Amino acid sequence: MTIWVDPKIHVLEIMAGSSDETMALGQAVGSLAEQHLVIALVGDLGCGKTVFVKGLAKGLAVPESYAITSPSYTLINEYPGRICLFHADLYRLAGSIDVESTGLFEIMDRDGVVAIEWAERLAPEDINADIRITFEIGGEHTRCIGLCAYGQTGINLLRRLKKI
Repeated sequence: MTIWVDPKIHVLEIMAGSSDETMALGQAVGSLAEQHLVIALVGDLGCGKTVFVKGLAKGLAVPESYAITSPSYTLINEYPGRICLFHADLYRLAGSIDVESTGLFEIMDRDGVVAIEWAERLAPEDINADIRITFEIGGEHTRCIGLCAYGQTGINLLRRLKKI
Protein backbone atom coordinates (compact mmCIF):
# COMPACT_ATOMS: atom_id res chain seq x y z
CA MET A 1 0.00 0.00 0.00
CA THR A 2 1.45 3.35 -1.03
CA ILE A 3 0.31 6.53 0.76
CA TRP A 4 0.58 10.17 -0.32
CA VAL A 5 -0.33 12.98 2.03
CA ASP A 6 -1.06 16.59 1.09
CA PRO A 7 -0.20 18.62 4.22
CA LYS A 8 -2.06 21.74 2.99
CA ILE A 9 -5.47 20.12 2.79
CA HIS A 10 -7.03 17.19 4.57
CA VAL A 11 -6.63 14.58 1.86
CA LEU A 12 -5.01 11.18 1.91
CA GLU A 13 -4.38 9.25 -1.31
CA ILE A 14 -3.63 5.54 -1.22
CA MET A 15 -2.68 3.02 -3.90
CA ALA A 16 -4.00 -0.35 -2.78
CA GLY A 17 -2.43 -3.26 -4.64
CA SER A 18 -5.00 -5.85 -3.57
CA SER A 19 -8.39 -6.31 -2.01
CA ASP A 20 -6.58 -7.28 1.21
CA GLU A 21 -4.99 -3.82 1.31
CA THR A 22 -8.36 -2.16 0.66
CA MET A 23 -9.84 -4.21 3.50
CA ALA A 24 -6.89 -3.29 5.77
CA LEU A 25 -7.58 0.39 5.10
CA GLY A 26 -11.22 -0.10 6.07
CA GLN A 27 -10.16 -1.93 9.22
CA ALA A 28 -7.81 0.91 10.16
CA VAL A 29 -10.58 3.48 9.68
CA GLY A 30 -12.96 1.34 11.74
CA SER A 31 -10.46 0.94 14.56
CA LEU A 32 -10.05 4.74 14.74
CA ALA A 33 -13.75 5.58 14.41
CA GLU A 34 -15.50 7.26 17.28
CA GLN A 35 -19.18 7.33 18.19
CA HIS A 36 -20.54 9.26 15.19
CA LEU A 37 -19.03 9.09 11.70
CA VAL A 38 -20.59 9.39 8.24
CA ILE A 39 -18.53 8.02 5.35
CA ALA A 40 -19.53 8.72 1.74
CA LEU A 41 -18.20 6.00 -0.58
CA VAL A 42 -17.94 6.92 -4.25
CA GLY A 43 -16.83 4.84 -7.24
CA ASP A 44 -17.84 2.54 -10.06
CA LEU A 45 -19.02 -1.06 -9.74
CA GLY A 46 -16.28 -3.42 -8.60
CA CYS A 47 -13.89 -0.74 -7.38
CA GLY A 48 -13.69 -1.86 -3.74
CA LYS A 49 -16.41 -0.04 -1.80
CA THR A 50 -17.92 -3.18 -0.25
CA VAL A 51 -14.46 -4.66 0.41
CA PHE A 52 -13.62 -1.47 2.31
CA VAL A 53 -16.84 -1.81 4.37
CA LYS A 54 -15.91 -5.42 5.23
CA GLY A 55 -12.66 -4.09 6.69
CA LEU A 56 -14.52 -1.24 8.38
CA ALA A 57 -16.73 -3.84 10.10
CA LYS A 58 -13.63 -5.67 11.34
CA GLY A 59 -12.24 -2.46 12.78
CA LEU A 60 -15.55 -1.80 14.52
CA ALA A 61 -15.47 -5.32 16.04
CA VAL A 62 -18.61 -6.51 14.23
CA PRO A 63 -18.81 -10.24 15.07
CA GLU A 64 -17.47 -12.47 12.30
CA SER A 65 -20.77 -14.36 12.30
CA TYR A 66 -22.25 -11.41 10.36
CA ALA A 67 -21.71 -11.63 6.61
CA ILE A 68 -20.99 -8.12 5.34
CA THR A 69 -22.60 -7.81 1.93
CA SER A 70 -23.73 -4.90 -0.17
CA PRO A 71 -27.33 -4.09 0.78
CA SER A 72 -28.37 -3.43 -2.83
CA TYR A 73 -31.90 -4.72 -2.28
CA THR A 74 -32.39 -4.09 1.45
CA LEU A 75 -30.81 -0.62 1.07
CA ILE A 76 -29.50 -0.45 4.66
CA ASN A 77 -27.97 -3.15 6.84
CA GLU A 78 -27.24 -2.65 10.53
CA TYR A 79 -24.47 -4.51 12.34
CA PRO A 80 -23.65 -4.51 16.07
CA GLY A 81 -20.08 -3.88 17.15
CA ARG A 82 -17.95 -1.64 19.32
CA ILE A 83 -19.89 1.06 17.50
CA CYS A 84 -23.00 0.20 15.48
CA LEU A 85 -22.34 0.06 11.71
CA PHE A 86 -25.03 1.16 9.26
CA HIS A 87 -24.18 0.11 5.70
CA ALA A 88 -26.27 1.75 2.98
CA ASP A 89 -26.23 1.12 -0.76
CA LEU A 90 -27.98 3.69 -2.95
CA TYR A 91 -27.22 2.03 -6.30
CA ARG A 92 -30.85 1.17 -7.04
CA LEU A 93 -32.35 4.50 -5.96
CA ALA A 94 -33.44 7.19 -8.37
CA GLY A 95 -32.81 10.25 -6.22
CA SER A 96 -33.36 12.12 -2.98
CA ILE A 97 -37.11 11.42 -2.98
CA ASP A 98 -36.45 7.67 -2.85
CA VAL A 99 -33.78 8.14 -0.17
CA GLU A 100 -36.20 9.97 2.13
CA SER A 101 -38.35 6.85 2.40
CA THR A 102 -35.39 4.65 3.49
CA GLY A 103 -34.76 6.35 6.83
CA LEU A 104 -31.15 7.09 5.85
CA PHE A 105 -31.36 10.75 6.86
CA GLU A 106 -32.51 9.77 10.35
CA ILE A 107 -29.73 7.18 10.63
CA MET A 108 -27.10 9.79 9.69
CA ASP A 109 -28.15 11.77 12.77
CA ARG A 110 -27.79 8.82 15.16
CA ASP A 111 -24.72 7.56 16.96
CA GLY A 112 -22.85 4.99 14.92
CA VAL A 113 -20.78 4.71 11.79
CA VAL A 114 -22.71 5.17 8.57
CA ALA A 115 -21.04 3.95 5.37
CA ILE A 116 -22.96 5.00 2.24
CA GLU A 117 -22.11 3.30 -1.05
CA TRP A 118 -23.04 5.28 -4.17
CA ALA A 119 -23.19 8.47 -2.08
CA GLU A 120 -22.85 10.49 -5.29
CA ARG A 121 -26.54 9.72 -5.89
CA LEU A 122 -27.41 12.10 -3.06
CA ALA A 123 -27.56 15.83 -3.59
CA PRO A 124 -24.56 17.49 -1.89
CA GLU A 125 -26.86 19.28 0.56
CA ASP A 126 -28.44 15.94 1.55
CA ILE A 127 -25.29 14.36 2.89
CA ASN A 128 -23.21 15.69 5.72
CA ALA A 129 -20.25 13.30 5.42
CA ASP A 130 -17.26 13.48 7.71
CA ILE A 131 -15.14 11.67 5.13
CA ARG A 132 -15.61 11.12 1.42
CA ILE A 133 -13.72 8.15 0.03
CA THR A 134 -13.34 7.88 -3.74
CA PHE A 135 -12.35 4.57 -5.30
CA GLU A 136 -10.91 4.31 -8.81
CA ILE A 137 -9.71 1.22 -10.62
CA GLY A 138 -6.01 1.69 -11.39
CA GLY A 139 -5.37 -1.76 -12.84
CA GLU A 140 -6.59 -5.32 -12.58
CA HIS A 141 -5.86 -5.45 -8.84
CA THR A 142 -4.85 -1.85 -8.10
CA ARG A 143 -7.19 0.72 -6.61
CA CYS A 144 -6.58 4.45 -6.22
CA ILE A 145 -8.34 5.48 -3.02
CA GLY A 146 -8.73 9.12 -2.05
CA LEU A 147 -9.92 10.13 1.42
CA CYS A 148 -11.07 13.71 1.93
CA ALA A 149 -12.08 15.01 5.35
CA TYR A 150 -14.88 17.47 6.03
CA GLY A 151 -15.18 18.98 9.48
CA GLN A 152 -13.18 18.29 12.61
CA THR A 153 -14.29 14.67 13.05
CA GLY A 154 -13.02 13.70 9.62
CA ILE A 155 -9.85 15.77 9.95
CA ASN A 156 -9.01 14.15 13.30
CA LEU A 157 -9.57 10.67 11.91
CA LEU A 158 -7.32 11.31 8.89
CA ARG A 159 -4.59 12.72 11.12
CA ARG A 160 -4.66 9.58 13.25
CA LEU A 161 -4.81 7.36 10.15
CA LYS A 162 -1.67 9.01 8.73
CA LYS A 163 0.22 7.94 11.88
CA ILE A 164 -0.55 4.23 11.44
